Amino acid sequence: MIYLDNAATTKPLSAALEKAARFNGDNFFNPSALYRGGLENSKEISVARDFILNSLSLSRDYECIFTSCGSESDNQAIFSCAKRGVAVTTAGEHAAVYKSFAELKNRGVETKFAPLEKNGSVNVGALLDIVKEGNVRFVSVVHVNNETGAVNDVNAIADAVKSADKNIVFHSDGVQAFGKLPFRLSPQIDLYSVSAHKINALKGTGALIKRKNISLAPLIFGGGQESGLRSGTENIFGIKVFEYAAREKFEHIGEYYDKVRALNRRAKEALDPRLFDFISDETCSPYILCVSAKGVKGEVILHMLEEFGVIVGNGSACSSKNRFSRVIEACGYKNNDGVIRLSFNPYLTEEEVDFAAEKLNECAAKLAKVMRR
Repeated sequence: MIYLDNAATTKPLSAALEKAARFNGDNFFNPSALYRGGLENSKEISVARDFILNSLSLSRDYECIFTSCGSESDNQAIFSCAKRGVAVTTAGEHAAVYKSFAELKNRGVETKFAPLEKNGSVNVGALLDIVKEGNVRFVSVVHVNNETGAVNDVNAIADAVKSADKNIVFHSDGVQAFGKLPFRLSPQIDLYSVSAHKINALKGTGALIKRKNISLAPLIFGGGQESGLRSGTENIFGIKVFEYAAREKFEHIGEYYDKVRALNRRAKEALDPRLFDFISDETCSPYILCVSAKGVKGEVILHMLEEFGVIVGNGSACSSKNRFSRVIEACGYKNNDGVIRLSFNPYLTEEEVDFAAEKLNECAAKLAKVMRR
């Protein structure tokens, strides 16, 4: 199998699973327990917490709250901080943010959406114009668009937003950036969401990085774990796999970035421009290449490729059952159901990428020929 849907999820690293196995075996103790096993596991969670936090910022002004996923982190940030005034986001957000903003509107909060550029990045000028209209209390801008790979310079955007009003709370969904793009948090970013299963760790684990002076409301009440912000016995096995996978990613982050960029470029050069339009451009994350097959359905190509053992996506895995992508339409591609998303990992080979591109061309050409009959 050649797996090119790594923006949807990733295969857990065997080394991380093996290293953390003891926490799913003999070291099964509840981290809140007061005997030795519990105390040792509590310390192990602190080690993981410190690494995740320090990989993004060395500032002591931040803390790391473990959650079950990026969507939970987004929800906790949004519903804690966007309770009054105007909440602003972009038309290119993941469903976890976009649908949370729809719920904010149901709760009586005024919401506004900044438009996108052709590649899926936010129109920064339009966003700042909304902020300057006044009464904005919360802004959320995705770091890397999960469908096109467009990179928003969230540090610069946060600085500009805070220059307009220092009291605005700024959040970014960093799920597709964490462990992939070399990046350090600007002091102007208040909240940053990350997820484990996008970096070859396990589903069911995520984190919300927050400034200590930002007050959050718990979504789950109970024993007061995670500084009282997420009650429930911690998923120590998932947390330690997250830590070990993140250590591997950050140890090689520059090397992996360069390798994936070369693989992305190789795939793009191999795809036939007579068959595909390219939605992702050179400024996008190399981990994602979004294309549109001309005149044919991307979902059909997806299933054709599967017969050759090539796995690709056709947009966000969280909302891919919709025929037309909300995000792709916001980029200006109306009624476009030809979208194919290739998303890479650094463990792929050139031969695998070449084979996938060859089959993409073959399937698109075959389908186009059928459609012309």
